[in-house]
Amino acid sequence: MTWGSWGKQLSKKDMVALMHHCISNKITTFDHADIYGAYTTEAEFGKAFTDSGIKREEIQLISKCGIQYLSENRNNKVKHYDYNKDYIIWSVEQSLQHLNTEYLDLLLLHRPSPLMVTEEIAEAITILKKEGKIRDFGVSNFTPSQMDMIGLRVDIDVNQIEFSLTEHSAMHNGSLDYMKTCGIKPMAWSPLGSVFREDNEQTRRIHKQLGQLMEKYNATEDQLLLAWIMKHPAYIHPVVGTTNKDRLKQAVEATKIELELEDWFLILVACQGHKVP
Repeated sequence: MTWGSWGKQLSKKDMVALMHHCISNKITTFDHADIYGAYTTEAEFGKAFTDSGIKREEIQLISKCGIQYLSENRNNKVKHYDYNKDYIIWSVEQSLQHLNTEYLDLLLLHRPSPLMVTEEIAEAITILKKEGKIRDFGVSNFTPSQMDMIGLRVDIDVNQIEFSLTEHSAMHNGSLDYMKTCGIKPMAWSPLGSVFREDNEQTRRIHKQLGQLMEKYNATEDQLLLAWIMKHPAYIHPVVGTTNKDRLKQAVEATKIELELEDWFLILVACQGHKVP
C-alpha cells in the first residue's frame, strides 16, 4: 500500500530495486489490494515486476477485492462492498492483468459486507481456483462468525486482521483462538500499531519498557514489537508496511528473537497500564 500514490510514490526504478532488496533478505511475499493507490498501485508494481527479471515462482503475490472505493478511476456513488460472483471474478482478472501474472498465490476478501452471499462467494472462488487464477483463498478483517459463515461453503486459508501490541483485541474476542482451532493463518496489518505514531501516556510506557529490553535482546524497538506478535501460538505473520531498506532487513532479523515468557508479559503490561487479571 505504501509503495504507490498512497505512500512513498516510488518510481519504477525504485520499485525494482526494492523488490530485489526484499528478495535478497528472504522477503518474497508482496501484499496488494485492488484499491491501493486508488486502483493504480498494482499496475505500477506490475510494470516494475516485468522489468525486474525476477521469476514468478520466486515470489508470492497477494491481492484483495470487494471494496468499491470512491475514486476518479471507478464510477461509484458511495464507498461500498461488492461480493457478487461476477464482480469477484472480474476484480481478480483485473488484478492479474495489472500485476502481470497468471495467478495470485492468495486472494482475500478485503472487508466483510452485511450483504455478502456465501453461495455467490463460494461459486466465484471455486471457478477461480479451477481456472488456476488463484491458489489459496482467505478473508481480511472478518470475525469468527463471519469466517464460520463463509467457511461453510469454501475453505478459508488466511484471515488478515489488524493486530499489534496497541491493538490486540483479537487475543480476547476469540478471533485468534478460532483461527488456531480451524487452521486459518493469521496475518497482521499495522503490526507496529500506534507506538511510533502517537505520543501519549501509553506509548511512553511502552517505549520505556522496550528500552529496558533492547540491550538484553540486542534489538531495536520495532524488532521487539514484531517479536512480541510472533510469540503468539497462532503463528501470526506480520505485514510490514515500511519501504525503508534498513528497517525491512531489521524486520527479517526479528524472526530470530525469542522473547522470554515474562518479558512478553512485561511488554503487555506496559501497553495496558495494569497487571493482567
